[in-house]
Amino acid sequence: MNEHTTSVSLAAEHRYADELERLAGDDTAPRPSGWKLSPRAVRRFILGDPKLGVSRKFYGDDPLVDRAIVSLMSRQGLMLVGEPGTAKSMLSELLGAAISGTSALVVQGSAGTNEDHLRYGWNYALLLAEGPSERALVPSPVLNAMRSGRIVRFEEITRCPPEVQDALISILSEKALALPELGADRVETAKPGFNIIATANLRDRGVHEMSSALKRRFNFETVHPIADPAFERELVIKQLSERLEPEGIALRGVEEVADLLVKTFQDLRTGRTAEGTSLNKPDAVMSSAEAVNVLHAAALEAVYLDDGKINGAHVARQLQGVVLKDSADDGKKLRAYVDHIARERAGKSSVWKDFYKAARALKLD
Repeated sequence: MNEHTTSVSLAAEHRYADELERLAGDDTAPRPSGWKLSPRAVRRFILGDPKLGVSRKFYGDDPLVDRAIVSLMSRQGLMLVGEPGTAKSMLSELLGAAISGTSALVVQGSAGTNEDHLRYGWNYALLLAEGPSERALVPSPVLNAMRSGRIVRFEEITRCPPEVQDALISILSEKALALPELGADRVETAKPGFNIIATANLRDRGVHEMSSALKRRFNFETVHPIADPAFERELVIKQLSERLEPEGIALRGVEEVADLLVKTFQDLRTGRTAEGTSLNKPDAVMSSAEAVNVLHAAALEAVYLDDGKINGAHVARQLQGVVLKDSADDGKKLRAYVDHIARERAGKSSVWKDFYKAARALKLD
């Protein structure tokens, strides 16, 4: 195993710097003012371009990516909504990296987010010493994005109080922000390329419902779970490789186990197996992101606590932590899935047999 030589999580513009450089060198298509890449190159960055060695990063609804890119060229902001774990934040990060060259301009929505996080604050030592001045002003990520003509990302917008959300209305409408402390007529006007990508979980929509006025300033796009098992399998294997690569881990047996994992998640997520058997859906979020987490945890168990070959038992033991989060009844639903679906498949596959035996030993009730 190698020493860790990279950060736990690099931003997209650093993780895929080589791909962005190749795309920029090959980019002759029309480009909106302020954009680092053309819309066509942005699409290729996100959906992949084998000829240039650019990997696919977003799996699922390709037309959604096109609509998102078009939204960010318009005067409307882009609102990505969906179930937790459907890659909304990842898509916003990829768009920011390709369009602006950075995905780091982020406002994280929470109950503690206030208007200063959207507008500006002050360095109070300088404010007391000099009074209101450009030096004393601390710009928000939104103001920084306006000044530089870049994309700003607003994560979990519905977790912010309504008065904070509504501070965006004039920014999105006028593309301008008043700075009265620096002069009665001082207004910061956004440079070309500025726009906002916001995200919200459908399960959190009722936390702080957005006003109609703010909704009108966004184009809404729903990011759905990946429906194609082959796409989801490719995604979880790719993301597992990215997580294990910094530690120099070589793992055996991933493909079969990833297939079992994706089938299990798609069965439980949709409430129906590929063969047409109806199931009781758990309340827990059975997202692709959770599938990656389970496969990663199973891989770590296989490498550090076993012989280095991942199998169905590793997945079964790690699955419990995902399912038993929201409702005690979810354990019973997983137990029923194990007793009927997994048991039947165990008679035809060794990886399912390992999964079934380990899952039967779990305390789910």
